[in-house]
Amino acid sequence: MGSIDSRQGNKTPFHKEESKIWTERGSKDYLVTSFSLFLVGFITFSLLYCVQPILPELTRYFHVSVTESSFAISLTTGFLAVSIFCSGATAESLGRKGIMFFSMASASFMNIFAAFLPSWDVFLIARACEGFVLGGVPAVAMAYLSEEIHPKNLGYAMGIYVGGTAFGGMFGRVAVGIMTEFTSWQMALRILGTVDLLAAIIFGLCLPNSKNFIKRTRFDVKYHAKAWSQHITRPDMFLLFGIGGLAVGSFITIFNFIDFRLVLPPFSLSSSQISFIFLSYISGMMASPAAGSWSDRIGRGPVLIAGIAIMLSGMWLTLSNHLLLMVCGVLIFTTGFFTIHSVASGWVGQLARQNKGHATSLYLLCYYMGSSIFGSLGGVFWTSGGWPRLIAYTSCLLAIATIFSTILIRRHALSIK
Repeated sequence: MGSIDSRQGNKTPFHKEESKIWTERGSKDYLVTSFSLFLVGFITFSLLYCVQPILPELTRYFHVSVTESSFAISLTTGFLAVSIFCSGATAESLGRKGIMFFSMASASFMNIFAAFLPSWDVFLIARACEGFVLGGVPAVAMAYLSEEIHPKNLGYAMGIYVGGTAFGGMFGRVAVGIMTEFTSWQMALRILGTVDLLAAIIFGLCLPNSKNFIKRTRFDVKYHAKAWSQHITRPDMFLLFGIGGLAVGSFITIFNFIDFRLVLPPFSLSSSQISFIFLSYISGMMASPAAGSWSDRIGRGPVLIAGIAIMLSGMWLTLSNHLLLMVCGVLIFTTGFFTIHSVASGWVGQLARQNKGHATSLYLLCYYMGSSIFGSLGGVFWTSGGWPRLIAYTSCLLAIATIFSTILIRRHALSIK
């Protein structure tokens, strides 16, 4: 099978499945691809959330309020959400590997550059730009996997990628917090940016070139609008988008306000002690590929429901006033979330028979919008009723996700019949 002419790709919306050159589990390309996409997840999420443990330092250094300091995260994720929506379309014309490398390398440079800025406003602009360029990564990475990995092995590969996001989110928070204690927040950001830049170079050298991607010769607004509308109007896709947004909304809500709970009696932990709660992401690293592997074996539906049940049980366990039970609850909760995200993101790639970049960009748009909107609303429940009311709120979000999952599983079963 030689290369496919781009003009041909514009005329024919589908590849024939039998004409694709799949990468299958057990091959060298599969191992290298999985490792490369693990690096993608690591780089993206370590850069996104690296400033969370140093918000108090930013407050003191730039003389801003606690609320203003949180913009260092919210602006980054906000611009990421906007960029993701656009990058799915852009990547159809520019390709997969190149846009991912450019995005990660640029964001790493910006992270280093931001550490030299003396002005809060300019620092925020740098963080916003960092989020915007990172938008070229998540949707494209998921689309690449969906196009190159054989469908029967996609769940595990997607789980490896999501595991990379868990490790990156943990590493960015914990490493920067520790380095700041021994050096400075500026040096911590510079070191992290350098590590991520080196990881991006390794990614560029390792990731195999696309075999099944058909490049579009020109940017067609009508084509992209139609592609997005086809995905968003599909009930199965709509349900998956909703499940992703509801799950991450619950996850971010808990982690946004758990610090406030742990500084209060009966825990009364210090900030440095609380930062180690992010080590719970290790459970997410292990859960993601395991969930992907199980979904390949027994189906995505059962694993998705199990993930929601695990998330709920861990969340309810955090109601305990015993620290050990609280920590166990967070670990279980984190395991459940990454199980859901791994399965849902892989399912989107499977259902999208064409225009996979558009499908994954819509999923991630809903994902980050859910994080932003539901996470912010959590503050209302924390202020009005503390942790118990916050748990009730997130339980409602997951109850809706359960309803969506049940409908999705039934529809999928009917479509198979």
